Amino acid sequence: MVVNSVRFLFFFIVVFAVYYLPFTKKSSRRQNIWLLLASYFFYGMVDWKMVVILLGATAVFYALGLWLKDMMQKGRAKQTSHLTTFGVALGICLLLYFKYLNFFGDSFAELLSALGLKATWTTLNIIVPVGVSFFTFKLISYLIEIHREHIEPSKDMVEFATYIAFFPTLLSGPIDRPNTFIPQLRKSHSLDYAQAVDGCRQILWGMFTKICIADHLAIVTESVWSDYSSQAGSTLLLWTLLYTMQIYTDFDGYSNMAIGVGKILGFNITRNFNHPLLARNIAEFWRNWHISLTSWVTDYVFMPLNIAFRNMANWGVMLAVTINIVLIGLWHGANWTFGLFGLYHAILFMPLVLSGSFGKNKKLRPNDHNLPKLKDFSKMLLNFFLVSIGFVFFQAGSVTDAFSFFEGILSLSLFSMPTLAVKKLTLLLIIIVLIMEWTTRKKEHPLQLPTDGIFKYSAVRYLLYTAISLLMFLFAGEVETFIYFQF
Repeated sequence: MVVNSVRFLFFFIVVFAVYYLPFTKKSSRRQNIWLLLASYFFYGMVDWKMVVILLGATAVFYALGLWLKDMMQKGRAKQTSHLTTFGVALGICLLLYFKYLNFFGDSFAELLSALGLKATWTTLNIIVPVGVSFFTFKLISYLIEIHREHIEPSKDMVEFATYIAFFPTLLSGPIDRPNTFIPQLRKSHSLDYAQAVDGCRQILWGMFTKICIADHLAIVTESVWSDYSSQAGSTLLLWTLLYTMQIYTDFDGYSNMAIGVGKILGFNITRNFNHPLLARNIAEFWRNWHISLTSWVTDYVFMPLNIAFRNMANWGVMLAVTINIVLIGLWHGANWTFGLFGLYHAILFMPLVLSGSFGKNKKLRPNDHNLPKLKDFSKMLLNFFLVSIGFVFFQAGSVTDAFSFFEGILSLSLFSMPTLAVKKLTLLLIIIVLIMEWTTRKKEHPLQLPTDGIFKYSAVRYLLYTAISLLMFLFAGEVETFIYFQF
């Protein structure tokens, strides 16, 4: 069930109506039970077998959380450490089995064959639960935060299960931490009109970027990629820039919709993007791109590694960064191309580490005309170009495909005119989105309009909302699946 579909609209209307019934909203537990049932139904619409996997994993980690707290209260430090390690390893094994078992088995068999050893691997028919990368990280962080004594374990199975399965974020995030989300489940929610209206605006903006930009660009980029060997180098280079915009407007669009749905239900969901296209270097980019994943890996992988490697000075930092970013790359999929995607980004970090500017986060200040300074703007353009090149690995089905694509870019046809069937209106909308990235950089989303100027008039605001809605109807076609559903 795609969030920007009519079927989801009817589903959410039912969820909303029951959630705010006088009988339901009097009790947080009743609301949580309803949300849990709705979430399992939502997940079951993809495949009911996956609900069993999700429910089983949730039950095991719920029990582990209570057991871990019991060991801590009894002062059994050694057993507590072992139990935490076991729980984290179990979560990793869950991810490895469902997502990576066939990949590593095939890769190992190919390696042995290349060494002249006879090896066979029968690919298993393993069901890969949609969203497994997202809910597994929730399960792992839950145990780690209990071990760090940042949270108390949930004694209510419904409460914990609702946190893991919350339907707006179940399939593609954001990855909410238990520290911030579970406390919200412990109070009943009444409809907050202002918050709900802002949620509707955020959903509208997310649908706009998804339908009017990402879905159309998907048609264009897929047609080029399917026949890239016959395309001019200039076309392939332009493809990298458009594909980056496609991924951004697609995933940011989904995140905005998920956060907006959460707001209507009274929840504050983790922000996932903070204008990453304005980043002046790769460190800024990852601080503002897929924030819930980057911060998760930073807290649980990079920081411990950075401490462990602290005696190695810059070499230790570079090693920790490389492991961190390569893991982020491989998190996206069972393919060596994602490892190369991470390695490429890790290499872009190296100059920042060596120059001592890795941990610095300089505030972006406009010039006297409220425009980016020329130095900052040139850095934004360069960083966008470098990031776009990296997304070739992200799209490629194999390492061979990726390097063949780069070979095509570097051909003499690079200096010819590109040929891409992109609607002029789509290009105009991309430019508008880029402009709004700058002008609304201090806002959570662009439709958080100022209260002064022409936007102080409700007629102007509703005219804008109407125009956006008409554009969506104009661009509407076959519903395209969100890119991050595959992760």
